[in-house]
Amino acid sequence: MQIRLLGPLQVIEEHVPIDIPGEKLRTITAALALTPGTPVLAVDLLDELWGDHLPKTAENSLQSHIARLRRILAKQTGKPSTRDLIRTSHSGYLLDVDPADVDALWFTHAVDVASQYMNQDFERVVKLLTEAFAVWRGPALLDAGNGMICRIAYARLEETKLIGRELFVEAHLKLGRHQQVIPELEQLLTQHPLRERFCEQLMTALYRSGRQADAISAYRRVQHNLAAELGIDPGPGMQRKFKEVLQQEENLLRGTSGGESATAKLTLPGRGQLKWT
Repeated sequence: MQIRLLGPLQVIEEHVPIDIPGEKLRTITAALALTPGTPVLAVDLLDELWGDHLPKTAENSLQSHIARLRRILAKQTGKPSTRDLIRTSHSGYLLDVDPADVDALWFTHAVDVASQYMNQDFERVVKLLTEAFAVWRGPALLDAGNGMICRIAYARLEETKLIGRELFVEAHLKLGRHQQVIPELEQLLTQHPLRERFCEQLMTALYRSGRQADAISAYRRVQHNLAAELGIDPGPGMQRKFKEVLQQEENLLRGTSGGESATAKLTLPGRGQLKWT
């Protein structure tokens, strides 16, 4: 069974979608899928479903929702019982699925693996992250409610996605593809005007493309945004990059060094062999 959280909730059994009706059932499914194999406390699920507006019958309602979810899964999977899939513990409920079958967890793992391949195999980083970004179908946990569990997971996934973009761009820069990433970096910096790493990478790409003045302009723009929004100066990394651009330091023109893009002798554990279908 696959559970897709990077966009509207989808539950897939042997390539057949299973309809999970109603926000509360979708919220329960998402909350359990975020930590498969680990119990989610009943009290946390109650808070996720009702927040500060907890009805007197909340505990019974939660049990009814769990029972209904089991019936839906049993009916649409053709299995007589799904109690082994959604297990009741002394403190809550857990979903017994492989983390590799939850797209959000697979994506997080893929970004982690890509980060470990940096400085080892830049082509593999690009390939892996291209596959990872393709899993997204919209904003994470789009229809899974607005409780604490989902809000925290949403923020974590969005940050991981940005880290993945930074790795993706950095790998391209190491491979000498500076002109190729300029449009993406300009768009990313427009969407995230305080993200200093994107600014550093854009400055590098512009400078390598013979656009020193534009690189300086990019720095000034983010410098202004940081001062206006946060009242702070750029961090050491961004200031160092600005100095390198001003002084036209030779190292800014370097992409990958010899042998870095060759197949790495690096073995990393993978979930589902890092394939998502």
